[in-house]
Amino acid sequence: MKLAQKMAVNYYRAKLNLLALVSKERAAKAAFKLFSTPIRKTKKKWPAVFGKAERLHFMLGNKKIRGYRFNKGGVKKVLIIHGFESSVRNFDQYIHPLLKKDYEVLAFDAPGHGDSDGKRIILPMYLDMIAAVYHQYGPIDSFMAHSFGGIALVHFLETIATTPQLKVALLAPMTETTTAIDSFFDFLKIDTEVRAPFENIITAIRGMPPSHYSTARALSLINAAVFWVHDEEDDITPYADVVPVIEKQYPHVSFLITKGLGHRRIYRDTKIVKAIVDFL
Repeated sequence: MKLAQKMAVNYYRAKLNLLALVSKERAAKAAFKLFSTPIRKTKKKWPAVFGKAERLHFMLGNKKIRGYRFNKGGVKKVLIIHGFESSVRNFDQYIHPLLKKDYEVLAFDAPGHGDSDGKRIILPMYLDMIAAVYHQYGPIDSFMAHSFGGIALVHFLETIATTPQLKVALLAPMTETTTAIDSFFDFLKIDTEVRAPFENIITAIRGMPPSHYSTARALSLINAAVFWVHDEEDDITPYADVVPVIEKQYPHVSFLITKGLGHRRIYRDTKIVKAIVDFL
């Protein structure tokens, strides 16, 4: 961790725990704001392939969501969904292979990411964005999603009718929201008494507790062909959360487990790119 990052961590750690001494509820609100704010921005320049795309946008509440469409009217339509603190520009290596299959490719930046408006994102907001894309630019035949985008995708898919013809590629998806909260609280050493009011904030948004926001739970309700790629050494979305899903042996879900690619290298690996494109 760089010095500037260490200083930022120490600042937020001290701030949250000082607030907790005054009010657990105030500390919870501040913690949730930090939890849902992408701090790092993608520094990668827009790859040249995006210059060939049709630029799209729509309003999600008061936020303009910006995206791209390639090869309108292709034989199948696929939507690329990025993760937290990422952007669709990071998935350019998938676009040419998909275009070679004559697919129409859609890709949008989530609120607070890339070129889209906003400073924060929560899972229900990402779900709403995916729903808006689906209803405005669909129907969509195939989806591929990484990390936070993966859990948002499966929660959208459980709200619509799905069939075995629908293809869903999940790349290192966030599996359990409760695990993400555990990691957040552990990393910042937040007072454990802040956890209950923190979770109450999440529950109040849509009437569902954090445990509801689970890829494992939602996946059991989706009738689609799912290809799940995960690395045993993923330090962001831990493989330990994936193991119980593998043990369920769902007939509609297949797994590709790697070792040594981690959380972000996995979607850039040429063999993984080929496996995803072949599946879609």
